[in-house]
Amino acid sequence: MTIELKNITGKDITGYIPELAELRIQIFREFPYLYDGSLTYEKQYLTSYTTSDKTIIVIALHKGRVVGASTGIPLLQQSDNIIRPFGDSGYATEKIFYFGESILEKQYRGHGIGVRFFEEREKHAHRLGYPLTTFCAVERPADHPMRPPNYISLDEFWNNRGYRIKPDLRTTFRWRDIGESSESEKPMVFWIKET
Repeated sequence: MTIELKNITGKDITGYIPELAELRIQIFREFPYLYDGSLTYEKQYLTSYTTSDKTIIVIALHKGRVVGASTGIPLLQQSDNIIRPFGDSGYATEKIFYFGESILEKQYRGHGIGVRFFEEREKHAHRLGYPLTTFCAVERPADHPMRPPNYISLDEFWNNRGYRIKPDLRTTFRWRDIGESSESEKPMVFWIKET
């Protein structure tokens, strides 16, 4: 299986937005996100990555079809609920590069693409002079009723990439879970890698 990775920045992202929006909805329906998303919101969210040449989306293509993607953006170009925990904890927010999602269709997992997603985004962040990279992940209880019996947490994968969980750095995101009638707040915890 040959997967092509393509790094896209700024306005060049625009042409991929429809495919990326659909992929986000598809992948984020899985546990632990359980996201019941909307294409309108997804397209609007992804458009924020087109406004600066400092942003990056690493796209995974198989036979020309987008099967995965991974995003990155300077922290200060994110929303306040992502910036604030760092400012409140004394971090120099202008030195932080934020990783959004890493999403990949199931049949392409386990072939090193997730590792490459991190490597490509980290190289981009370091070229721009950012010494710290971060992302956040949703926290779900171990006994969540929709947790698959064979679910494997990504904590070990992230640790192997050099990221450490920061339990004191937290925020919340709002979205509608599968089965919810309206959006609710979800607890998110940040992971950080300093170089």
